[in-house]
Amino acid sequence: MVFAPLPSTAAWRHELARDGFEVAYFQADGSRSRFIGCTTAVEEGATAVVTYDIIVDADWATRRAKVALQSESGARRVLLESEGHGHWRIDGEPAPWLDGCLDVDLESSAMTNTLPVHRMRLDVGERADAPAVYVRMFDLSVERLEQGYRRIADADADAETDADAGSREPRSTRAGERYDYRSPAFDFECVLVFDESGLVLDYPEIAVRVA
Repeated sequence: MVFAPLPSTAAWRHELARDGFEVAYFQADGSRSRFIGCTTAVEEGATAVVTYDIIVDADWATRRAKVALQSESGARRVLLESEGHGHWRIDGEPAPWLDGCLDVDLESSAMTNTLPVHRMRLDVGERADAPAVYVRMFDLSVERLEQGYRRIADADADAETDADAGSREPRSTRAGERYDYRSPAFDFECVLVFDESGLVLDYPEIAVRVA
């Protein structure tokens, strides 16, 4: 499948899990793409500002992610680097527990769900595991996160339910590609809706696209 070109910018309102807002900017640089963004958030009374600068290669494997945090406890930064085949370094040190991960997933970002969808390019009915390098929002700790995506029938403007999805339904009824998403570690599953560029429109209980 082929996605439309990314817009120059997009934004999401975070809700339920936390209050906040995320803005991202997209740049094409030869065979690589760059994502620069910022999330401001409040969760259980704690505030945080997280900025990111992510580069993916022509196959949409993440090659570098610079993530910075400002919170009440101070400022932190982490640098994640990969050769594109699932081997990682954290601030220059090898991180073998992340072997096999091709994507970065930021707890603070709805945008980063764009990365595996573009990389896998699933057809309707196909599924794939997508373990990710997961960066926590309030301390930038790095974990391995097992995830799975299954592409289900695309949404249309009138569709509101899908009995085959087996998950909570998205609130948005805008047309778009839909994926049955599962994260066993969080005992979480939902239906993600993406636009023609592969950007999340609706991430139930997490975020909704506003621009």
